Amino acid sequence: MTNPISHYVHWLHTRWPAGTVEKLPEVGPDGATTVPGVRITGDLTGIPLLKFSADTGARAVQAILREPDFKRGSGAGEVLDLAIVGAGVSGISAALEAKKAGLKFKVFEATQTFSTIVNFPKAKPIYTYPTDMVPAGQMKLTADVKETLLDELEAQRKAAGIEVTPARIEKIERKAGELLLNGKIRAKRVIVAIGRSGNYRKLGVPGENLDKVYNRLYDPQEYAGKNALVVGGGDSALETAIALAICGALVVLSYRNKEFSRPKPENIEKIRRLEKNPMAPAAVEHPTSERVTTAMDSDRAGPHAAGSLRLMMATNVKEIRPDSVVVNGETIKNDVVFVMIGREAPLDFFRRSGIAIRGEWTAKTWIVFLLFLAFCVFLYNWKSGGTLNRAFQRHNWFPYNLSIEALGPLGVSLREPGFYYTLAYCTCVVLFGIGRMKRRMTPYVKVQTLALMAIQCIPLFLLPYIVLPYMGRWGWFDAGVGKTIADNLFPAVNYGQGREYWRAFGLILAWPLFIWNFFTPYPMWWWLGIGAVQTFVIIPLIIRRWGKGAYCGWICSCGALAETLGDRHRQKMPHGPLWNRLNMTGQVILVIAFLLFALRIVSWTWPGGLAGRVYQGLLSSWSVFGVELNYYHVVDIFLAGIVGVGMYFWFSGRVWCRFACPLAALMHIYARFARFRIFSEKSKCISCNVCTSVCHQGIDIMNFANKGMPMEDPECVRCSACVQECPTGVLSFGRYGRGNEIILDKLPASPVRMREMAKH
Repeated sequence: MTNPISHYVHWLHTRWPAGTVEKLPEVGPDGATTVPGVRITGDLTGIPLLKFSADTGARAVQAILREPDFKRGSGAGEVLDLAIVGAGVSGISAALEAKKAGLKFKVFEATQTFSTIVNFPKAKPIYTYPTDMVPAGQMKLTADVKETLLDELEAQRKAAGIEVTPARIEKIERKAGELLLNGKIRAKRVIVAIGRSGNYRKLGVPGENLDKVYNRLYDPQEYAGKNALVVGGGDSALETAIALAICGALVVLSYRNKEFSRPKPENIEKIRRLEKNPMAPAAVEHPTSERVTTAMDSDRAGPHAAGSLRLMMATNVKEIRPDSVVVNGETIKNDVVFVMIGREAPLDFFRRSGIAIRGEWTAKTWIVFLLFLAFCVFLYNWKSGGTLNRAFQRHNWFPYNLSIEALGPLGVSLREPGFYYTLAYCTCVVLFGIGRMKRRMTPYVKVQTLALMAIQCIPLFLLPYIVLPYMGRWGWFDAGVGKTIADNLFPAVNYGQGREYWRAFGLILAWPLFIWNFFTPYPMWWWLGIGAVQTFVIIPLIIRRWGKGAYCGWICSCGALAETLGDRHRQKMPHGPLWNRLNMTGQVILVIAFLLFALRIVSWTWPGGLAGRVYQGLLSSWSVFGVELNYYHVVDIFLAGIVGVGMYFWFSGRVWCRFACPLAALMHIYARFARFRIFSEKSKCISCNVCTSVCHQGIDIMNFANKGMPMEDPECVRCSACVQECPTGVLSFGRYGRGNEIILDKLPASPVRMREMAKH
């Protein structure tokens, strides 16, 4: 019998793809790194496209020329204005731009010019996506076959008089205001354009070092009639298998997953067509007890075609032998093996050079992180009325030492720590929101950010701290309808402003994100009604149409800070199956919130009963080793505040939202019935994984996109980063209408699609 909890977890979260993100160096605008003066361009920026490689190389040089402290030709002796490491498309594009600008530069290359393209198979088709993109700089890319593209690029290099210096650069270090390459080559600026030129990934199986094992294919015609094994599931693997089969090889393609998720659709289509071709001769028996076949199984044998291809999905190579290979326990005749599982970025080079790598922590990282976490402990204890706050009151420290009664209600607010916290919160949302709009210039981001700024500043700051207190001072709540409303929403108290105007947060922050209008010792039926309409009517309706992000990405104050202050840190969210399972933490907190809510309602109705005593036990302070353990301190203060904000700059701004927010947990359930989707144009997807890497909810968006499947993971908060940063305009926000027709959003979120629309 299926475990109902496991079934629920699978239904809600773990059924979705959970791919990881490759480690790459941290790269900022125009290739900037953590080492001043060093920029990274090309493939290592995360987009494996020739046009983007050329574009990033040229833009990096243009950015250097704009730097106020860069002065060309001012160095003494042999110091270069610019050293370019790598003579691929990006490096030569940078060199062309440097030549145009009259810089003193050199290009260093460890192997050969345009080595990545040189190592492509003969006559390999070249996909220069996006077709309408014109890269910055001087380089032109028009050819669509390997050989003609090489001729085209070499012609441009020679025409510009660019020479390449053979050298392997092992380290870059900064000394006395200069950059030293290998300890002796001096330069004012360095561009690293080496691509994924690190070691080829290994299978880690016996026999991998045999001479018949290769990591690249030069001429597929050499293997006509031979039994070839290709290992991998990306474009390189599929293109290798296709070329070999067309040239007459008997090909087995082994891939560890059940289906292809990364290759271009046209490559998958070619593989499927080849798989249907007539198969090779029947199996023969090996002298040992193991079964040995030719490239195709006996039950699929047929007339010998020029070449043939057999797919072995969800399989792993166990051993490579001189005349055979073992794949999932099956021994297959074999003459040659191509291990096409990619290359690892040269991370050791970046570590030696002091260039930060995404997701890697140093001793300095830990120290800064712990110090900031300690600051958050102080901040939230001070802001929330904890031990530190009481010490400040006892010693009459800021803000309790202010004497500003003449300001009336504002003076009272200025004596509350929450006022300064909320003011700082609003300031961050506004200032970093402006930066976000400048950085992500799409109508969607502009409207969304302005909405978040307005909601945070007006109903969540001005209303409770200034507007309502002054209305109370001016007599709006002294009699009549005003008094009825105030008595039921903002009860009179003998401290502060005289009424609990802070409860106005509940007009925006719905239950169970904001619980304190319900968890009170006396009934607050108006807030119960407002909360019920918010949480169980309005939010489900907007989620049904626009997805969970309609609240999380456009209204919520947590989302406001995450989308503004946290915008530059969204790529730091951990990805993978383990983290997807941790999403269920919020469901546990949601259950506790429902339990507290039910007990509170019962205790309102039958005061003094068992429900009230249980409720007080859960909500009032328990102290373990001096640490208060209850819903308020564990959830509100520790998880939402200390952890949520304390981890902002190391784990993205959505740590609280993704893993622990009880309202988000409830909305995940609603989102399973939503009609909102992120739709993808499969034919455009290049499987670059940029969309997944920038998702600060940890969603493996690429796994949906390159299958052409609508993204329906309930974690999505409609931030638009994946849509905005997709280099080929694959993704679009939309929903299913009646009859399941696809209705795309009218508010543009993709710069690529905006350019396409402008052309038409």
